[in-house]
Amino acid sequence: MGGEVFQAQVLRNFFDTITGPDRNLTRIYMCVMSLAKLRMESPEKMTFLVDQLRKSKQKRELSVDILDYMCDAARELEAATVQTAFGVREISEVADEFSTISLDSL
Repeated sequence: MGGEVFQAQVLRNFFDTITGPDRNLTRIYMCVMSLAKLRMESPEKMTFLVDQLRKSKQKRELSVDILDYMCDAARELEAATVQTAFGVREISEVADEFSTISLDSL
């Protein structure tokens, strides 16, 4: 499970980078390659991803194949793992905190 949490964190960094104000291609490259290594992708898949990143740099537009790869990786992870990486808590945990608040304290 530890590897899956790392994968989810890399995915989070990737999506933060592509949606943020500083869309640094080097950061995107590092996220894609880190995820591919964590997933132990074949050398052929790694070559394909590097090629798509080069094309993205030339066209100054992120390849759809890169987005597909990252979305597929996110879809394959367990929801609980992704929630942990993104800092999402279970509703039951939050509900317990609110049930202990007294109306008198308001």
